[in-house]
Amino acid sequence: MRENLKKARKEAGMTQKQVAEYLNVCERHYKYIEAGKVVGNIELWDKMEDLFNIHQRKLREISTIHPDLKGNQ
Repeated sequence: MRENLKKARKEAGMTQKQVAEYLNVCERHYKYIEAGKVVGNIELWDKMEDLFNIHQRKLREISTIHPDLKGNQ
């Protein structure tokens, strides 16, 4: 899961569908990017960097801890 990307989207007050429309991709493709199942091309990351004003390296980071287990450490 790309927690930084998800957090940036939520802080921007956007849904996955809205980000997908901004990127001109289907919602499923964006969901896969956010879930870390697909990488996405550089143009998409450039657009997300501009949209969220966060460097794409930070947005691309994959969380190594399952979200449900964060509080159990």
